[in-house]
Amino acid sequence: MQNFARFTTSRRNFLDKPKNRRAWLFAGLLLPILLLLFFTSAPKHYHSFRRLRQRLQAPQDGQCKYGTIYVYDLPPIFNEKLLDNCHDLDPWTSLCKTLSNDGFGPKATGLDGIVPRDLTQAWYWTHMFSGEVMFHARISNYRCRTYDPDSATAFYIPFYAGLATAKYLYGNSSASERDSQCESLLKWVTGQPSWKRSKGADHFIMLGRMSWDFRRNTDEKWGSSFLLMPPMRQTLKLSIERNPWDRSEISVPYPTGFHPKSKAELESWLKFVRTRNRSKLFTYVGGRRKKIKNDFRVLLLDQCRKEADSCKAVDCSKTPCAEGTPAVLESFLDSNFCLQPRGDAYTRRSTFDCMLAGSIPVFFWKRSIHGQFEWFMRDDPERFSVFIDENKVRNGTSIKKILQGYGIEEIQMMRERVTNLIPTILYAMPGDDGENSRDAFETAFEGVLRRLKEQKQRSQQ
Repeated sequence: MQNFARFTTSRRNFLDKPKNRRAWLFAGLLLPILLLLFFTSAPKHYHSFRRLRQRLQAPQDGQCKYGTIYVYDLPPIFNEKLLDNCHDLDPWTSLCKTLSNDGFGPKATGLDGIVPRDLTQAWYWTHMFSGEVMFHARISNYRCRTYDPDSATAFYIPFYAGLATAKYLYGNSSASERDSQCESLLKWVTGQPSWKRSKGADHFIMLGRMSWDFRRNTDEKWGSSFLLMPPMRQTLKLSIERNPWDRSEISVPYPTGFHPKSKAELESWLKFVRTRNRSKLFTYVGGRRKKIKNDFRVLLLDQCRKEADSCKAVDCSKTPCAEGTPAVLESFLDSNFCLQPRGDAYTRRSTFDCMLAGSIPVFFWKRSIHGQFEWFMRDDPERFSVFIDENKVRNGTSIKKILQGYGIEEIQMMRERVTNLIPTILYAMPGDDGENSRDAFETAFEGVLRRLKEQKQRSQQ
């Protein structure tokens, strides 16, 4: 007690001096400011105070009818460290802004007068290959996440395979360089007790790139052989374009720029696209590719420009379109139909940008939509889209004449079907109110749980 009394007296004497009181007051004011600056300037990867709080919440009874998901806590080299090295993931540009904000990217700008003022805050410049980061962030908050591996129905592997291999897709990298991190990941995960029980049959992963980027079957320069490695054969794969001949692969929507935080924001957007007056019959958003002989995109761009009274063109070789721009969004909002040729793969992000704006997609290859996104496109493609064989266009068929053959009521009906699909093809931003939207995340997670639960039931019969 004597020691405590001496300490109290000494402290009181110290603080009685004006200079010392001012120093303590200054420190008390400065410390909160420094903490605020630290947390707001730190890289926004997949950690947040909101997520850490929600991690303490156990699933409520009755809300997880298909079971729960266990999320592996991987060594940081397989996800977090990749984000820390965001400057080195692309040979041409830094991806730090692109991958910020849990993969949703920076806030969109320049949308005043294009979208309702009260919805501009729900728009981001989201990159089409950021899905791995977005899925990891959202599943960390998922209402049916469990921390008990013995009770889990599914096991999620939060490996950013697309980011790990992207830097090696271009240039003279060796096959071993392109496969190195994938092999290290599989060595780690196959050593886990949960994997050994099922040999990966109840595990799943999200790939932020097309399936073909992970299916190198020789020592060719393109892609890794991740999906051809034996441990991956039974694992369920989510990707933005699936291999239609692989039943263990499911395609999920490409990320777009609209991420509502509430049902009110979503309903406001749906009302906006339903009532939008559209001045053009169709639009084409795409770029010329000089290295491709007889590039089909050039034919579409030329047709669109010749029919300028009916078609609005955005040339992506002159206007950057990768993360979306005001010009791209406005073009889709102003048109009843949008032309969707294949790109480097059969599917493309533009299809989802188009549908998000309530415009009807026009496909030229069956594989651009058939056998893809089946969990998310409840209707048959013929009910909400148009198909024109690319060979007919090459032979001189007028796209304008075909689209003019659809009456006003038929167009309105197809646009309504497209609008009804919007909630399940967008990725909602987690809201502060904890409101769960039936978006692409929820649809994907529930689909995985349902499939794995049914698979387990069949194996036990």
